[in-house]
Amino acid sequence: MRKSLIGIMVLLVGLILAACGSNEEEASAGEEVDGVEGTVHFYTSQPDEDAQALVSAFQEKYPDVDIEIFRSGTEEVVSKIQAEKEAGDIQADVLLVADAVTFENFKEEDMLLSYESPEAKAIDDSFVDPDGTYTGTKVMATGLIVNTNEVDELPDSWDILTDEAAKGNAIMPSPLYSGAAAYNLGVITRQNDMGWEFYENLKANEIMITQGNGAVLEGVAMGERSYGMIVDYLAARAKSEGSPVELVYPSEGVPVITEPVGIMKNTDNEEASKAFVDFILSEEGQELASELGYTPIREGIDAPKGLKTLEEIDVLEADTAELLEGRETDKNQFGEIFGQE
Repeated sequence: MRKSLIGIMVLLVGLILAACGSNEEEASAGEEVDGVEGTVHFYTSQPDEDAQALVSAFQEKYPDVDIEIFRSGTEEVVSKIQAEKEAGDIQADVLLVADAVTFENFKEEDMLLSYESPEAKAIDDSFVDPDGTYTGTKVMATGLIVNTNEVDELPDSWDILTDEAAKGNAIMPSPLYSGAAAYNLGVITRQNDMGWEFYENLKANEIMITQGNGAVLEGVAMGERSYGMIVDYLAARAKSEGSPVELVYPSEGVPVITEPVGIMKNTDNEEASKAFVDFILSEEGQELASELGYTPIREGIDAPKGLKTLEEIDVLEADTAELLEGRETDKNQFGEIFGQE
């Protein structure tokens, strides 16, 4: 009898330990994480559907965190945060917008929290702020989009936008609205073989200026314009969905942004904000980025079909500090050329 009781007790202990081990494995798989809760205000320039897909995936793992999204073009997101700062009540917790120059501006104003995410170890140091205030989340180049129903021979140069074939037949986003376009403006005007003359020639060739990259895609895909300047993932995604468009990486090279993420220094929910940043940079978050059509920034995850990796791209570069110092002047000069404010 005693041996039977001992055997039963050993069996019960084994079952309990097995159950505990199983629970630990489930927790490590990351289906849900307890203890992180509250509200996070997420300000972003991502397209609405992509921002919602990211939030939904995060909330599957952190169901007790409520994410409230404010979405607009980078320049309007920045204006909203600056207005909130002047009012003494910044609502944003996590910021994800177009380019590092925007984050450098907030960093200079001491508005960002220093946080070195453990997930950033799998990302090249050149895309991670050494002070931990922001980290790139993806690789996004700006190239040409061409309507293949309207154009027989694909161009290989930015010069097509100033060519007679594109007169009154091309479209680009405004740097007064789009952060990517503002970055492109700064980089392109600092290239010796392009400069401000390139934009003056765009004006002379009657290029259409629209708010953001989404409007560029619509204009070219619908055949309203044959050529456009656009972030690469939108063109590749549209082609994969059947639109008559083709993405071209011009031979002169292309500007590249990394759409960084960072946490505002005055966040009311630091724990959940850090968890959100960790998720975006994690393998799971980067695989989601790839599924949405972006080139991931994390090492070891492939780019979606139709996009080039960073190693395959000829990148047009400019000094970040110089871009930050000259951004407002650049936008003002652009406005003078195109008659915009």
